[in-house]
Amino acid sequence: MKIIYTDVLIVGGGLAGLRTATGVKARGHDAIVLSLVPPKRSHSAAAQGGMQASLANSIMGEGDNEDIHFEDTIKGSDWGADQKVVRMFVYTAPKAIRELANMGVPWSRVKRGDRQAIMNAKKVTITESDEAHGLITARDFGGTKKWRTCYTSDGTGHSMLYAMDDEAQKQKIEVHERMEAIALIHEMDANQQQRCYGAVVRNLITGELVAYIAKATTIASGGYGRIYSVSTNAVICQGMGQAIALESGIASLGNMEAIQFHPTAIVPVGILTTEGCRGDGGVLRDVDGYRFMPDYEPEKKELASRDVVSRRMIEHMRKGKGVPSRYGDHLWLDITLLGREHIEKNLREVKDICENFLGIDPAEEWIPVRPTQHYSMGGIRTKYTGESQTLTGLYSCGEAACWDIHGFNRLGGNSVSETVVAGMLVAEYIADYCDDEVSKVDINSDVIEGFIAREREKLEQLLIQENGEDAYDLRESMEKILMDKVGIFRNESDLQSAVDELEQLLIRSNNIEVKGSKSRASNPALVNAYRVQRMLKIAITVAYGALLRKESRGAHSREDYPERNDKDWLKRTLMQWPDSEKTMPEVSYEELDINEMEMPPGFRGYGKDMTIHHPQTPLKQQTIDSIREQSEQKDRFEIQEQIMSYKELLPQKYRSKNERLSERFDTSNGESKI
Repeated sequence: MKIIYTDVLIVGGGLAGLRTATGVKARGHDAIVLSLVPPKRSHSAAAQGGMQASLANSIMGEGDNEDIHFEDTIKGSDWGADQKVVRMFVYTAPKAIRELANMGVPWSRVKRGDRQAIMNAKKVTITESDEAHGLITARDFGGTKKWRTCYTSDGTGHSMLYAMDDEAQKQKIEVHERMEAIALIHEMDANQQQRCYGAVVRNLITGELVAYIAKATTIASGGYGRIYSVSTNAVICQGMGQAIALESGIASLGNMEAIQFHPTAIVPVGILTTEGCRGDGGVLRDVDGYRFMPDYEPEKKELASRDVVSRRMIEHMRKGKGVPSRYGDHLWLDITLLGREHIEKNLREVKDICENFLGIDPAEEWIPVRPTQHYSMGGIRTKYTGESQTLTGLYSCGEAACWDIHGFNRLGGNSVSETVVAGMLVAEYIADYCDDEVSKVDINSDVIEGFIAREREKLEQLLIQENGEDAYDLRESMEKILMDKVGIFRNESDLQSAVDELEQLLIRSNNIEVKGSKSRASNPALVNAYRVQRMLKIAITVAYGALLRKESRGAHSREDYPERNDKDWLKRTLMQWPDSEKTMPEVSYEELDINEMEMPPGFRGYGKDMTIHHPQTPLKQQTIDSIREQSEQKDRFEIQEQIMSYKELLPQKYRSKNERLSERFDTSNGESKI
């Protein structure tokens, strides 16, 4: 039995994982990062459009601050987010983006004077101030009042990931590539709490099983989009981090039914064309070449929130306005009006994608697009510290987690921002935990051996099975069920059918036969076999959560329950799987307390208000209005703290205020300017 010890084990080598690793290492704790691929090939590199942070440098972001970013994020979440966590996030984001600049991310910058831009399909002149020249600039993104999405052309994730990986190498952080965590190691500790001590890890090249034992274990493995047949996610985004947490029988998953579809993935392969296309002025057109979004959303048009745009596109195609093709109907994304110079400078990845996968020049031709599965708002349910609510010593951040800043819909640019902000903050909380005597590792080697033996037996069973099920067939069936019945629009009949069919697939997966090679070393068929079993459990949590939630909220849209029902459904779905022999998870709910909110539920501003209001909402709103009226002489920070305090939750090092061109602070008291 091979055992590797470290202070902090991090599962996932993308932005969230690397930022967590550098954070704990800076606090004096060793860290090992496990990655399926070299970190620079992680899915974080695919983020094109940008990272939200309220810098307010560009003239179009003038007046932006944490309050406005907070409001946009809560509205975007359709009031499903944890408001204290969102406050922590928006307050730390400007610090994170400046830190990344110091690491070498070449953020696009403000250039003084006049420049041409496209707004509402019309060419306008924007004049940037001399004072802002050289500062980090921003572009427009859906669901925001201000331009705050900072970017590096349309390769933002790529730039961030390379800088972050370089920083990790600079700190000499160990990254173990081609290593896959396949089970969490846990047992009852001296305090009578279930505690995570690390993971059983499979070497994807040799097949060796290794135990990694740590004071703290962090899952930062990304989303689970590949349970759908068409997704913008990388092929490694299969939800394995969430699955091993679920299979612990102790950790909870939150809001797994909250799945976002991106409006503009190319047809047929589903590769993303960034929201920056529309943020920079691109428009959507139908089969007649008609720009239809102003008919549905007169104010925000193409820059409505992603869930809204996706639904409007499907509604329009249902009216017969889609463009017929051998791959089904689609619509057009027109960025030709931006001009070749702009496209080749700020949307060059989009141009390459169109040329390589569609054989078109987007500066001359329209791009065929259709809404496609894109982001997982659900994940491992955590406290504000990033620690599991139910399994001590297990942490999670990034898309793998339900931390929960996104609620039921994510705003563009908030995800790549979350990776580094959550990594910054969670690293501090992990370091605090590791500093404490309570984190001391005390686990018997027999327990470790037991977990390894159990996983080895599972793998052997797959290899010796004969005349069994084909894992590829099961996976294809699962993907089709999710795509057809748990998509943008949902209903009782389809969801019940999806749950029933997925449950039967899970039962059948107990008899999977690994076809072809029986190698215990590098064997893609074996990998697919054991992953499919876990993907089916994740798929069930998605479909079952959607079936039970009888309302529409954010990206969860029920045609049979079109109202957002705050009265009965202002709560988070929690899933656990304590009995491995059962074919369905256990479900519970976590109430969102209006009395603890800074921003009580209201109208998002899209379409018709279909809200069934919570009886406590009017009273809470009156209380907040009263506080504001009585606090006219106070600054916005004092008023905000009076309404909902959160600063004490932040690590001390990140509590200083964020300066902006229009908002300077007195530093004579020693408060640093960040």
